Amino acid sequence: MQINRRFFLHKGALALAGTTAIPEFLVRTVMAQTAAQPNRRLVVIFQRGAADGLNIVVPYREKNYYTMRPSIAIPQQKVIDLDGFFGLHPSLAAFKPLYDEGQLAVVHAAGSPDMTRSHFDAQDFMESGTPGVKSTEDGWLNRALQAEDLRHNAEHTAFRALALGAEVPRTLAGKIPAIAISNVNSFSVGGRGPAASPAANAFEAMYGSSGDRILHATGEEAFDAVKMLRAANPAQYKPAADYPNSDIGNNLKQIAQLLKANLGVEAAFTDVTGWDTHQNQGGVDGQLSNRLRDFSSAIAAFWRDMGDDAENITLVTMSEFGRTARENGTGGTDHGHANAMFVLGAGVKGGKVYGRWPGLANEQLNEGRDLALTTDYRGVLGEVVSSTLGAENLDRVFPGSRLRADGFLHLMTGGSGAAV
Repeated sequence: MQINRRFFLHKGALALAGTTAIPEFLVRTVMAQTAAQPNRRLVVIFQRGAADGLNIVVPYREKNYYTMRPSIAIPQQKVIDLDGFFGLHPSLAAFKPLYDEGQLAVVHAAGSPDMTRSHFDAQDFMESGTPGVKSTEDGWLNRALQAEDLRHNAEHTAFRALALGAEVPRTLAGKIPAIAISNVNSFSVGGRGPAASPAANAFEAMYGSSGDRILHATGEEAFDAVKMLRAANPAQYKPAADYPNSDIGNNLKQIAQLLKANLGVEAAFTDVTGWDTHQNQGGVDGQLSNRLRDFSSAIAAFWRDMGDDAENITLVTMSEFGRTARENGTGGTDHGHANAMFVLGAGVKGGKVYGRWPGLANEQLNEGRDLALTTDYRGVLGEVVSSTLGAENLDRVFPGSRLRADGFLHLMTGGSGAAV
């Protein structure tokens, strides 16, 4: 079955979306060699809309938490206890086994030091990795891959950096080619020949005649890789776990499929919306609860699905900022500051809540309204990319951050250290 194809270039990255039937993925030697490197796969999930970290990882021993949230606070008896002070929202029950097994770590009071309350600006700053600087053209994860290349002169594939979505996100924009896939179950590029569609032939011909060596190499690599995928039926893929039938569930299932295919994926990105809970946020039940159940169930299913391969994967979650400490007059929360992050992986020293807790007393709040920031999110990501990708030049990854390994939270095992 042939469907119209849509290809576009986005900020230096090759994006492919809306294509024909996918074959099941075959393995090329160089791909297998790339994928065989330990701790070389990083999955990033962006919670767009500003998630409410205080109801996600609940400081249930803080009296002011209940004072400030009379209708949406999570009752102590409903909280899933983590360490006697913090607990998970009950809809995050799927996370508790991962935490107990030492694979899931929490970082609280984390986020961007920039004080903006604009979704657009905050997301842009977090994805670029340069808070407060709007002139940055590439994303922190793309620069992490560039920094990796400074240490490892390895051959990479077209699937090295990918995003599940219609276009390459800000996080992956940059010199390293990245692929955006709207739906892996309809992903393919036809090549030259009678079986290829005119659109695919025209696109490949454009690359073939290009005088730009980088563009040409990227195009050839993409077509070579995708042509390898045309032989089999994707319906044969049988996940080893039940994913929720939702955007985040489907995206993580597809990322698992690509990772299992040994295509040389090193960095994968997806996002999930629906966190902007200004009204009717709910407490134990309701809007946020439903989103959290879907979110945690999808991540837990992804982890089970990856099986033994999970030992080479690190997953990190982030959101542009948190919510106000006090609920508003419509049963919701407004734009805040610090938030909670999750880091999951076999190389993670989990079973612990990291970061210095600033408190929720009125005088401890940021601007009298938000959870104060004590951990710069770049420190968390810096430790992760140093440990997983070997990106040691963190001044290149996060310009101006002055990150050093001795300032890390030490939530990763076997990190290679970092230097500026």
